[in-house]
Parts: sequence; structure tokens; C-alpha cells
Amino acid sequence: MGASAEASGDRSIAAGQSINQAVSGDASVAMYTEKSLALPAEAFAMPDRAPEGLVNLPDRAALFVGRDRELELLDEAFRAVGGVVVQAVHGLGGIGKSTLAARWAAGRTESYNPVWWITAETPADLDAGLADLAVALQPALRDVLSREALRERAVQWLSARDGWLLVLDNVSDPVDVKPLLARASGGRVLITSRRATGWQGVAEPVPLDVLELPEAVELFGRIRREQGEDAEDVAELCRELGCLPLAVEQAAAYCAEARISAGRYRELLDAYPAEVFAQAAEGTDAGRTVARVWRVTLDRLVDTPLAVEILRLIGWWAPDGIPRGYLQGMGSPVEVTDAVRRLAAYSMITLHEDGTISVHRLVQAVARAEGMESAHRSTSLLNDAGDELRDAAAELGWLTHLESLASHVAPETDGEEEIWLFNLGGLRYVHLDITRALHLHERCLASAERACGPRHKLTLMARDSLAQSYGYAGRHESAIRLLERNLAYHVRTFGRRHPETIDARTELADAIRRAGRLADALRLARKNARKAERVLGADAAASLKAWSLWAEVLGDLARQDPGRYAVQACDSIKELLARATEATGTESNVSQSLRQTLALTMRRAGDHAGATAMYEDYIAGMVRDRGATERFTLHSREFFAHFLWKALNNPTRAHEVLIPLLADWESLVGPDAPQVHKLRQDFAELLDQPPDTEA
Repeated sequence: MGASAEASGDRSIAAGQSINQAVSGDASVAMYTEKSLALPAEAFAMPDRAPEGLVNLPDRAALFVGRDRELELLDEAFRAVGGVVVQAVHGLGGIGKSTLAARWAAGRTESYNPVWWITAETPADLDAGLADLAVALQPALRDVLSREALRERAVQWLSARDGWLLVLDNVSDPVDVKPLLARASGGRVLITSRRATGWQGVAEPVPLDVLELPEAVELFGRIRREQGEDAEDVAELCRELGCLPLAVEQAAAYCAEARISAGRYRELLDAYPAEVFAQAAEGTDAGRTVARVWRVTLDRLVDTPLAVEILRLIGWWAPDGIPRGYLQGMGSPVEVTDAVRRLAAYSMITLHEDGTISVHRLVQAVARAEGMESAHRSTSLLNDAGDELRDAAAELGWLTHLESLASHVAPETDGEEEIWLFNLGGLRYVHLDITRALHLHERCLASAERACGPRHKLTLMARDSLAQSYGYAGRHESAIRLLERNLAYHVRTFGRRHPETIDARTELADAIRRAGRLADALRLARKNARKAERVLGADAAASLKAWSLWAEVLGDLARQDPGRYAVQACDSIKELLARATEATGTESNVSQSLRQTLALTMRRAGDHAGATAMYEDYIAGMVRDRGATERFTLHSREFFAHFLWKALNNPTRAHEVLIPLLADWESLVGPDAPQVHKLRQDFAELLDQPPDTEA
């Protein structure tokens, strides 16, 4: 049977059976179809206004806590009059960007219409959300127009009107929303994104940080709803989770479902971090666990593998105050800078004006969970950084990162890199915290003996370092036993005449000296020095070091009996200092050690002016060689001030030395730091005296 059709009117269309394309007279509607379709009247005109109370928001605001400052910032920003206003809330995945946006938008449904939420992770997601908006504006068009046509219709409607609010959630790239924002000349747009950068000319960025601790505890309690839960356990868990909202939600939901306490969850987290971060309670979004949320970001960084590697390595260090210089060995300056830039752009790290990096502790925990291989590389980088420290503040920061790595790496996994690192850390702790020095050096020795054997050079080094710490801690007999053992190994391994064997005997003589057995120390030091001179020559480093120790014992004897030993000690040390200076230079370790010993001995001989001048030379050499703010220099300057004040009874000169020393410490670590407090406490009486007063 044939078919006929009749059309009338400028914008009408008539068709019989099937057509491929139908276009109205003014080209206002175009479609592809296999069957004729009668268009409703709504297809030919866009509505002047949205249906009353048109709201599309996710149910995320129920668990909202805190964020008063951020809500106020959004309120203030969206009060602006005229043109489109765009704000971009950015931050780490799981930090609560979407929850904040949902809470703010839910409170503005009386002010805007429509209030429309679009998940905009990809351009396709954005287009789908706009198409859904077009259908919500004109439901009759649901099965009439293509998704592309619906999307275009929504953009046209937004472009011609104001008073609406769009929330574009989880935008991956600012470029994806630029075309829409260029056409939307009125209304308000609130964006959430992990991208911290790239918003210039697009939106005003609003950074979002973690919750305050009381807010995190409140969030946990809303979900857990367990009476009698230990409040301190909950607070400690929230601290360990870094007050990251998603992690707190995940933990609370899991505790509620598994019927376990916050303390038990912490135990599981410590023992099985990878598994715990991947777990989600039943009924929650399995894709919104900490591990999976961040995996999305890491997948986007796959084209910059160095960025992912950096994230894994800094996972072993302290979360704050990571100098960018620690990463310099990982690639060229441009490669490292670009990798760091990309990590910051996706909010995985934060870059600071002082050249340091911060990273959330849970990001670190997830990164560490990928295996121990990165720990050894991280250790190597810290070893390199430890060789470049130039002031006390840098050293204190370095020790913080070393402590973090030591706490996350099991001693039984220590290799050579870890032994070197923890040995160096122990040496740097000797004058700061002898307990920590002992802990690190004991770990080093145990690891070296296990991994390398009792005679390996690393084991000998670790045994010597532990003996030094024992000596500073006053455990002299323990130090002597270790060094006697070390000497025996040196003799068997290298022979009695080897320079390292002579050095080992020098160290033993020094330990005997520190134990107060000065006669025994003097005999061993003299015998060792003479043997070194015969075998190696008078100017050999081991010979000079052996004689330097002998001179130090003489200085100690001069302190005990100045009348008998002081003059002889001064003459001997002066002669030895001249030899050492000629052979090794003015600022060698041997020359500097002798200079300090001579200053102390001259004071015991009654030559205060000579002692002061010699100590000043010693400090000047330290400053030239290490810098004024290197920690050993600062320690020497402090000792000099005390020497002037108490030993030489010269408070005026001591005051002159102390004041710039205090200023340097304060500039390095701040006026309220423990080091500054202790210095003020130790010199309180001197600081209270007028500088021109003689005690």
C-alpha cells in the first residue's frame, strides 16, 4: 500500500515510511531516523526558565563536618555580581572536595535554579551530564533528540540565562571545561578537582586541606556510633590517618561492620597497610577506598614514570620538610622538576616557597605498601644528602627523615646502604641525643654482623662507632671491650703494621683515656705512635693521628697535675702541631684537633692569653672549613664561650662569643626551638650579667 504525507507551515515536516534526514525550514531541528517521528511543540523552543526546584545533588552532605572557612570563602566568592563566576575546589583525592561542594550546593537551592550536579571526570561524562540537564529542563525531548543535540541544547540554555548553579565534580583537566565556560556567560559554576594547577583564566582555585583532629574524631563517631569506644584510641587512629576524610570514613565503616575497635584497626593498619587501604565495608562504594582513589591519579601519571618513582621514594621519609635537593640524583634537573610539578598538579604533594615538599602520610603509607625495593633507593638518596649538609637546621631536618625511614624499615632487611646511613646518623646524634646515637649504632652493628660478617669493613666501622657512643654515654668498659675486639680483627685481617690496625689501636687508647686510665692510655698511645712512625713514617696520617692522641693524654694529665705536666705537654703539642700543619695543612682534622688540645693545655699552664688566641684560631679554622652554622662548628663555638666564661674567668669575652651564637641558632631553628632553649638555660647567669662585668 502506498503512503502519502502532507505538510503545511514554515517549520512543519511531513514524511511517509522511512527517511534518513529531516530538517525544518529554518534549520532549527535536525535528526537522523529510520522512521517518521512526530516532534512535540517543546522541540522548537527552549523554556524561559527551569521547572521550579530543579535540583540534582548526590547524598554526600550527611557526613559533613567542619569546613566553616571554606564554606565562607565560597559564599563570598559567589556573591559577585555579573558574568559567570567559577570556583575550583582542589586537593588530594579523598580530602572531601565533593562532600564540601555537595554541602554548599545543598544550602543554595533557594538561591539558584537549577542546581545541577555533573560528574565530569572525562569530557564524555561532562557531555552526558549536560544532556541529562537538557532532559530535566524539557522531559519530552528524552527520546527525541540525540545525546549530542541534547548536550548542545543545555549549553544554549545556560548561555542565555543566569540564576543557575552547576557543580562539575572531579574534573581531571581544566582544558575539558573551558569550552563550556567560554559559552556560559551567566550563572555560577563550582568545580572540584585533584588538579591544583592550570586554573588561571578558568577559575579561582580554592585549596582544601585535611580536617582538624576534633572534626575527624566527630566524623568517625557519626559512622561508628559505638558507645564506650576509647576516645584516645579514636583520636590516635585519626592522627595516623592524617585526618583525611575518606580514610576516616573508610576506617569507621569497617570498624562498625567488623565490630572491632579503633585500636584494633590501627594494629591491622600497621601490620597490613596495603590490604587495609583496599578494604571497603559492605554497602559502601568499593571504588572509593584510599588505595583505589589514588590509583586513579597514579594511572594518570603513567606517562611520567619518574613522578611515580619519586612518590614511592619519599614515602619512606618524614611527610614535611623534604628538600627538593634530596631528589637531584634521580634524573636531570629538568626531569626532576617536571616530575615534581606533575605530582603537585595532581595534589599528590605540596610544594613550598622554601624549596621543600610535603606529602600526606597516607599517600606515603600506600606508596610504601608497594614493596621494599624503593626503601633501599630512598636510603641511598639520604646517604647522598647526608654528605652535603652545611648547617645545623639542614642536619636536624635530615635526621628527621632518617628516623622516619628507620621506623618503617625492619632491621632484618638492612643492607649496606642502611648500615652506612644509620651509622652516619648515629655519629651526628652523638652531641644531640646520645640515646638515639646508641640505638642507631647498636642496630648498625647487629645488621653489619648479620649481613657482612664480623670482619667486614662495615662491621669494623659499626663496632668503632658504637664504641664512640658508649664512650660519650659514659659506658667506658663496654667501649673498651668493643675496640679490643676490633683491634684483634684488624690484626688478623690486615697485620700489626697496617695503617688501619694502627688507627684501631689509637681508638682503643682513646677509649682507655676517656675511662680515666691515663697512665695506661699514655703508654699505649706512645708505643703505638712510635711503631707508626717507624713503619709508616713521621708524616703519615696514621702516625700523626697516633701522636695527636698521645698529646691529648698529656693534656689530660696536665689537667690533673699542671705543675708536673703542663709545660711539657704544651711544648710537645706545639712541636707536634707544627709537624702536622706542615704535613697535612692548617685545617686538617689532625691540626685542628691539636690546636684545640693546645688551647686547653695552655690554660692549664696559666697562659690565658695564649689559650684564648689558640682557641680563636681553632674556631676560625672550623668556620672556614665547615661554615659558621654547621653543627660541629656551633658546638665548638658554644664550648669556646663556656671555656672563656668558666675556665678563663672572662665573662665579657664569653658574652661577645655567645650573643652571635644565639642569633645563629635562632635564625636556623627559630627562637622557641629546644636547642635555643637549652643554650639560654645553660648560659642564663652569663646572659643576665652586664657584658662588661668581670665575674
